[in-house]
Amino acid sequence: MRRALAGVVLAAALPSVAAAQAPADVGSRLYAVHCAECHGSRGFGQGHRGPNLAGVGERAADFYLRTGYMPLGKPGEEPTRNAVVFTEQELQALIRYVGSLGPGPSIPTPHPARGSVSEGQRLFTSNCAGCHQIVAEGGFVTGARVPPLESATPVQIAEAVRLGPYVMPEFDERQLSNAEVDSIVAYVEYAKNPDDRGGWSLGHLGPIPEGVVSWLVGAAALVATCMLIGQRLKSTSE
Repeated sequence: MRRALAGVVLAAALPSVAAAQAPADVGSRLYAVHCAECHGSRGFGQGHRGPNLAGVGERAADFYLRTGYMPLGKPGEEPTRNAVVFTEQELQALIRYVGSLGPGPSIPTPHPARGSVSEGQRLFTSNCAGCHQIVAEGGFVTGARVPPLESATPVQIAEAVRLGPYVMPEFDERQLSNAEVDSIVAYVEYAKNPDDRGGWSLGHLGPIPEGVVSWLVGAAALVATCMLIGQRLKSTSE
């Protein structure tokens, strides 16, 4: 009787044990298929092919996988935002597996509602606009394309600030506090759909193209005015 009861208890427990182990198994398998070639079977890196992942934590894995920056088509190419190739369950398993390779930062939880849009604009102008433009529409720098931030979620913005993906510099808490990151996120969220009352947005392309359009419109108006004045002077002299 006791053996039978023990067998029932063990049988009932096995599915829950298997379920608990399944995510780790899924993460390990996905890593072996999609990541190990560049990052090594144990995450220690493969020289120029891929960096060491031991200690990057779930934060880096979450950012690079959820933006579609990883996996790359080939080692050394610039990571760009692409369609995510994993399901949500696979993402969670793979992110947890990378986090298990060594102690590292967890996924951040920004609070843009606590931030200040005006303070965020000031911080973004000082630290980010040189590459991303003040309207966060991206651009080009030497050796890289700077992505627009319209598709970036608040979590991804906070992750990017700390990680410094590709050629972007990373900012630790001594350079930008979590409260300041909240303000930056608040500003970027505002910049996605800014208040354009009293102005022409021009697709929110930024101050340089807007300035060019202003000069073109102004020059055309000036030429038209000069031609009109010339015609009147000519008619008066005749």
